Amino acid sequence: MPLRNVLIPIALIAASTAMAQTATDAVSLDSCRHMALRSNKQLLIRAEAEKAAHYTNREAFAAYLPAIDFAGGYTYNQKKLSIFDSDQLLPTKTFDLETQSYQFNLVKNPMTGEPVKGPDGQYVPETVALIPKEAMTYDIHNVFFGAITLTQPVYMGGKIVAMNKLTKFAEKMAHELRSSEAENIIYAVDAAYWQVVSLKAKRKLAVSYLALLDTLHHNVSAMVEQGVATRSDLLTVDVKLNQAQVDLTKVDNGLVLSRMALAQVCGLPVNTPMTLSDEDVELTIPQGEMPSTSYNMEEVYSSRSDLKALGYGVKVMDQKARVAMSAMLPNVAIVGAYSFSNPNMFDGFKKRFDGAFSVGAMVSIPIWHWGGNYNKYRAAKSEARMAALALDDAREMVSLQVSQSAFRAQEAVKTFRMTTANLTKADENLRQANLGFREGVMTTDNVMEAQTAWLKANSENIDAMIDVHLCDVYLAKALGRLDVAGSYLK
Repeated sequence: MPLRNVLIPIALIAASTAMAQTATDAVSLDSCRHMALRSNKQLLIRAEAEKAAHYTNREAFAAYLPAIDFAGGYTYNQKKLSIFDSDQLLPTKTFDLETQSYQFNLVKNPMTGEPVKGPDGQYVPETVALIPKEAMTYDIHNVFFGAITLTQPVYMGGKIVAMNKLTKFAEKMAHELRSSEAENIIYAVDAAYWQVVSLKAKRKLAVSYLALLDTLHHNVSAMVEQGVATRSDLLTVDVKLNQAQVDLTKVDNGLVLSRMALAQVCGLPVNTPMTLSDEDVELTIPQGEMPSTSYNMEEVYSSRSDLKALGYGVKVMDQKARVAMSAMLPNVAIVGAYSFSNPNMFDGFKKRFDGAFSVGAMVSIPIWHWGGNYNKYRAAKSEARMAALALDDAREMVSLQVSQSAFRAQEAVKTFRMTTANLTKADENLRQANLGFREGVMTTDNVMEAQTAWLKANSENIDAMIDVHLCDVYLAKALGRLDVAGSYLK
């Protein structure tokens, strides 16, 4: 059975199967983008980083508000607390009408009326008051205590304000970094998607080329049987036919691997069958004017997520320097507390809970730290300048990137137009070669050369068309015009 009779039915069956799959479960480029953005681990990390930055900002805002804390504890003491080591005898006084004052009651000499001194040289009291040791002994074996405190910052050297600004800028920076990562993912998805579409188109091309060679093989075989062609001509066609079969196998393998790569980028198992909505339709490119090479760079700078992230990074570093400066300024706070204990001494010694309020102010003024705080501030200022220089350098690189991507987009359109023109010529050349071969004025080599030129022209046209799509996406990414936040990150 001629090879042609085997290959063409197989190609038709494969084409009909692909069309049936496309009609039922075709996946669009937009769907691939959504799947990739929902499952990409790096983007999920960026999303969590944005959440963390948001919560950190809320934490910084809480520093404006009064802090309420509770502290409590229990202590067991081995011994009781006794103010005296023994019973105490205290001298007493009596009111003297003559002096109109209280005088100590002292033992007096009956003869002289003078107070009598004891052996230790101290006057001897006539009457005493007894204070037993037991009366001044307190049971502190089990002590419970606690306090509720309220601290309201009044002035912290500008640290609270700076931290709130810093964390707010950090949150915005995290959001822009997430958007930038999403743009990178979209470009990677588009590259993988159009790679599959390109290889599928090249597979169709390879099948068509194989069918041309098979037809030529059938015709040359008939000519050899009729004696108007040589065995060498048939062998030359066989070599080309075998090479075309090898090329088709390579394209099939590349197509399988490309589908795996696309599935992986989309967050699916690598063996997931995927039929793309653009792989079984006629490829086209967006119609419109030639891409411009001149853009308002200030608008580009304000649209780029990565540059906005760097800009917020500069602001973060500025506020970090402000926080470092606050360490050299006074801190003022109002403190209120309610303290209680059991036992307590507020109204005698009682073994029950009781407490009292207290209010005060706290002032802390740094005086001398051997330049430590100042050097910390200078280091923070240097980091802020480094961030500003990095932003300037990134802006210059973005300017170069925009120029290069715009140039590539223009060249891609020009190349596509040229390959389209070449494709028309290659079709006509192949038609003329087949006609000349049938008329006997063209050789087998001439037909194969025309077929090879036709294959090359079609392949270059497919590559140019895919390049136009990728260059458009890359230019939009370079210009910051990929609508990531509005369309995908919801």
